[in-house]
Amino acid sequence: MKEAMFYEKLDDHKVRCFLCAHHCIVPEGRRGICSVRENREGVLYSLVYGKLVSMNVDPIEKKPLFHFYPASKSFSISTVGCNFKCRHCQNYDIAQYPLEHDHIPGENVTPEQVVDAAERAGCRSISYTYTEPTIFYEFAYDCARLAHERGIKNVFVSNGYTSLEAAKLMAPFLDANNIDLKGDDEFYKKVCGARLQPVLDTIKLMKDLGVWVELTTLIIPAYNDSEKTVSGIIDFINSIDPSMPWHISRFYPTYKLVDQPGTPVDTLRSIRNKGIQEGLKFVYIGNVPGEGGENTYCPECKEVIIDRVGYSAVVKLENGSCYKCKTLIDGVWP
Repeated sequence: MKEAMFYEKLDDHKVRCFLCAHHCIVPEGRRGICSVRENREGVLYSLVYGKLVSMNVDPIEKKPLFHFYPASKSFSISTVGCNFKCRHCQNYDIAQYPLEHDHIPGENVTPEQVVDAAERAGCRSISYTYTEPTIFYEFAYDCARLAHERGIKNVFVSNGYTSLEAAKLMAPFLDANNIDLKGDDEFYKKVCGARLQPVLDTIKLMKDLGVWVELTTLIIPAYNDSEKTVSGIIDFINSIDPSMPWHISRFYPTYKLVDQPGTPVDTLRSIRNKGIQEGLKFVYIGNVPGEGGENTYCPECKEVIIDRVGYSAVVKLENGSCYKCKTLIDGVWP
């Protein structure tokens, strides 16, 4: 265990956690919504510091990050736990594990071991992913600072519910963040057990703090594919930066959300076209390999400048610019 960051002590040995936007008040002997931060005699502890359940070398495209060191490798780590209760969670076996078990699994690993492993594997970055990285913030923060010293980049794949205080502290060591923008406020309340506004605040803050941001929306039929919801997301992205990449991904029934079929590809094509028509420069279709919606096109001459199939990428940029018309392409390039 490690004493948690971002909390205050209250009366009767209660504590209030400020790590994420839930701001849980945790009585003595209980855990917060994430189920991995526990109040013991008025002190809040992280139960997952260094207890990794996953360590893998992934292509950066899997995060997905398409404008951040394309075709590079990222060392991906995760603990159990999450501060959302998404009914469609693809990694529910680890994300929701603490809800169904008393013990916290994981291999004890130090930040030095994580960074050493990333170096040995030739990874350009370390990704804090698979579950919500905010819930293992203390460990991610220690890893990120050490990685930064050694010239390795840091990536969050996040639901965007990190508190503003925690986001500001992490930002100097965080190079990229793919944030889920899941739907409207009703979707967040009904499907995830959260609210929309904190996510919007985090996206804007990360952008303002100089972190490279890409967004992902899993399109679920009858849940978040309405014209109103889609238009709201497009309008928000345009208000922040129309060059911010937006990944719209195909849904497959899973976990507790099995009452809808997979997303029709035509729906994804329609949403992509709508986003581009309304001014977004980079809209990608995910979970449909070979569709063509994974390619990066120059917004000026429309030439393919990064050709992707699945997680492989052929990069045709020259010093961050289109090789044909020399237009500068927004992103973080080698």
